[in-house]
Amino acid sequence: MVSHYFSRFAFGAITVTTVLADQLTKFLVSQVQPRWNLKLFDIHLVTNTGAGFGLFQDNAVLLGVVSLAVAVGLILNYQKIPKQPSLQILVSLFLGGVLGNLIDRFFRGYVIDFIDLRFWPAFNVADAAISVAVVGLLWQAWNDESSKRKTSHHETPPKHRP
Repeated sequence: MVSHYFSRFAFGAITVTTVLADQLTKFLVSQVQPRWNLKLFDIHLVTNTGAGFGLFQDNAVLLGVVSLAVAVGLILNYQKIPKQPSLQILVSLFLGGVLGNLIDRFFRGYVIDFIDLRFWPAFNVADAAISVAVVGLLWQAWNDESSKRKTSHHETPPKHRP
């Protein structure tokens, strides 16, 4: 029982921490409006009314509704998420990222991006959390599938007796 409660607490804590880190950095960038050219990347205010890579521009409300549906779906189906720590962490990062950008879409009408790698579209903490979660979940699924294939190849078939 303690494990279940700890798992739920950790899931919520990571989700809330992700949302807070995202919203705090966006608030600071919106107030300071920096134009910092750092060695590896730039920090500057970018407003995005669409999704990643400039897709679906001027659709903040639609994207907000989709984000809300995803967030509600994850929360309502929390019990179905395996309690494996890595999966709990990855899904909570994903949820935190979705909620962070959802807040922007509903309260600002756009998402604040500010991390510019110069060769990639600008992004924010929520986007980074979503990206890490998706890559981690894909990696986990690939490793699980790979393990299943290895196990099935090593099993010896039952001997048939005439």
